[in-house]
Amino acid sequence: MEVRAVAKDIGIPSRKVRPLVDMIRGKTVDEALTLLKFASSPTARVVAKVVKSAAANAENNFQMSPELRIVNIVVDDAPALKRFYPRARGRISPILKRSSHITVVVAEQEEKVGS
Repeated sequence: MEVRAVAKDIGIPSRKVRPLVDMIRGKTVDEALTLLKFASSPTARVVAKVVKSAAANAENNFQMSPELRIVNIVVDDAPALKRFYPRARGRISPILKRSSHITVVVAEQEEKVGS
């Protein structure tokens, strides 16, 4: 069974979140949280919050064991806030304040059989 958590309209551009997400994809939840704790990016706190939320959903709502693995983690673009900046001669330049959606899917780890 797979359980997911979604953080919507995070005020951070997706291009800044994707390197962190790529770093933790496929890892266990504990390992991912440790990596995010020591990541130098301030964005790591937001990603860790979503991973913790997915793990809590699995444990509390579906009575899954705490040994969970991140099966899928995706960062999508959210609608951008459009602002304008005044320029010379009465012109304007657009400013796009980008945001993103983070989706985390966790599942129980498969037991290794054999050897």
